[in-house]
Amino acid sequence: MGGILAPRAAAFEHRLAALIAVDGVYDLGQISVRNIPTDREAAERLLRSGSAPELDASFEKLTATDATARWAINHGMYVMGVDTPRDFSASYLDYTLDGGIAEQIQCPTLVCDAAEDEFFKGQPEQLYNHLTCPKTLMMFTAEEGAGAHCHPGAMRLSLARIYDWLDNTLTHTP
Repeated sequence: MGGILAPRAAAFEHRLAALIAVDGVYDLGQISVRNIPTDREAAERLLRSGSAPELDASFEKLTATDATARWAINHGMYVMGVDTPRDFSASYLDYTLDGGIAEQIQCPTLVCDAAEDEFFKGQPEQLYNHLTCPKTLMMFTAEEGAGAHCHPGAMRLSLARIYDWLDNTLTHTP
């Protein structure tokens, strides 16, 4: 969650020399509501409600048939300290840079993106587009072995590019 937590912290702490979002996330709530067939407001009410048996059944079906979703949901429940997939999804609703938060970031910012990110596709661009500070969008590709979220297939390459940006930014910042 560093791709949203670091930018959120930087929005309110203006003494930072630089910010790196690997990979950038604009609004975790988008992940929670994207497969609920209704508008965002109704989906949020459903996720936060005391009872939503149809939604709970859909989570149960998803975790029974999709190994990636099962891992992501189970890991997310552990990380967020909640007991159900719906509670996990509801917890994501509170993590956003919407509403002018991203625009408060002042330091030079690197937003990393993975071409084949199956979790947060499009979110790095959203974050980048909302930034008003000096900014760079850095794409990592499958051809480089770095196309997955956070670039696990090419850590040396991704870290080298990120550190080069940081070195250049810090040596050329007044």
